[in-house]
Amino acid sequence: QLQLVESGGGVVQAGGSLRLSCAASGRIFGTPTMGWFRQAPGKEREFVAAISGSDGATGYSDSVKGRFTMYRNNVNNMVFLQMNSLKPEDTAVYYCAASLYRIMQRTTTSYGYWGQGTQVTVSS
Repeated sequence: QLQLVESGGGVVQAGGSLRLSCAASGRIFGTPTMGWFRQAPGKEREFVAAISGSDGATGYSDSVKGRFTMYRNNVNNMVFLQMNSLKPEDTAVYYCAASLYRIMQRTTTSYGYWGQGTQVTVSS
């Protein structure tokens, strides 16, 4: 079983930055594809970013492209999401997820392991 724990959320003013961290523990076979999703109140959970387990390629949603950067540290089994130029519409609970697919995935159903989430609030 794989456990994921996010940290790094908080309250920040528009234009500011935050870095989210996700620590993976438990049985880890190979290098899973990892993703970040977010869910705002009253909205569905949506894809933010992912990093492939096969080649480290990254992908982003159009709403965060150019502002967010996802990267991983395979030695410590951690992934990060550097969020710059934050906007009020980025306010949401952010979830880290792991997929057994080695190719980057953008849908929630492709991920079988989820963290508990961390709140990010961007004030205007």
